[in-house]
Amino acid sequence: MQAQPVTIPIRSLSIGFSTLEWWVFVQQRLDHAIDVADLTRTFRGPDGKRKLAVDGLSFHVRRGEMVGLLGPNGAGKTSTVKVLMTVLLPTSGKVTVMGHDVVAEAQRVRRLTGVILGGDTGLYGRLSARDNLLLFADLYGLPYRSQKRRIAELLDLVGLLGVERKRVETFSRGMKQRLHIARGLLHDPEVVIMDEPSNGIDPVGARELRQIIREQVRAERTVLLTTHYMFEAEELCDRVVVMANSRKIAEGTPQSLKEATAGQVVLTLDVQGADQRHVERLRTLAGVSSVNLTNRDDGQNIDLYSSPDGDVTVAALAVLGDVSVLRVSKREPTLEDAYVALVAGGTR
Repeated sequence: MQAQPVTIPIRSLSIGFSTLEWWVFVQQRLDHAIDVADLTRTFRGPDGKRKLAVDGLSFHVRRGEMVGLLGPNGAGKTSTVKVLMTVLLPTSGKVTVMGHDVVAEAQRVRRLTGVILGGDTGLYGRLSARDNLLLFADLYGLPYRSQKRRIAELLDLVGLLGVERKRVETFSRGMKQRLHIARGLLHDPEVVIMDEPSNGIDPVGARELRQIIREQVRAERTVLLTTHYMFEAEELCDRVVVMANSRKIAEGTPQSLKEATAGQVVLTLDVQGADQRHVERLRTLAGVSSVNLTNRDDGQNIDLYSSPDGDVTVAALAVLGDVSVLRVSKREPTLEDAYVALVAGGTR
């Protein structure tokens, strides 16, 4: 017998679904640990005018999945994370965690969510690592009888056994990040939000931290990670969402993100004296897909992404005629190049 269509309202529209389609739709929704639909968040700027922090953002994270939220400073990542943490209210749109609305069921969302921040925020420096965890265990409502056992397990997990009675203010950045992880996992949350966990850590410490994230934080949990490090996103994440100018500009696996620049070449110019006018003129050259200008302490870099069919070196040097060009080189694009190209295109 042919399934009879049913009609459900979505965004004030009537859309016909067969019974099978409706079942698939519901299953997909149930499979989403995080669901962000048309999220908009505005704020009042110094001039008193309303400004957009997040503009119509939609994405989801499936249960057991790890998704990276990437983008330059000011793209809207922090505002999105704060809405998921129930710290900010959405101006419009709907956001749910494990099916619970972040506005109507904020307390439930907090019980289900663990937050792991970067830096010193959220820790008490004059308390020991153990006392920090005891304090947060009380705030999370963990039964007193199980607190010591749980804290000992987590201190061992993050490698802080033996220093748990030292003041946190004496800890290195890497040790503080380990304590952040222990704090975020205290109440055994189903969803973990990690906001730049390896920011400012030395390479060895960052590698050890990623190992903990990969093996322990992710175990049977859903993770949303914000990071500026593309290699970290490639190593840890199943999918990535890229934001620029408060909007989503790309979404997919790290490999598909890299393939966005497949077939292109990168012309890198070390220069001094370039400005945004030169960048805009370079973008008009035939075969050029995007241009990125990076200011360094000792000079500037211009990365110019173009088709391999034609060499744009001569044309680019002509545009930079009044700029001091120190070095010119060509290379194949990396994953970081793909990210930079996407962001440069999304912020034009």
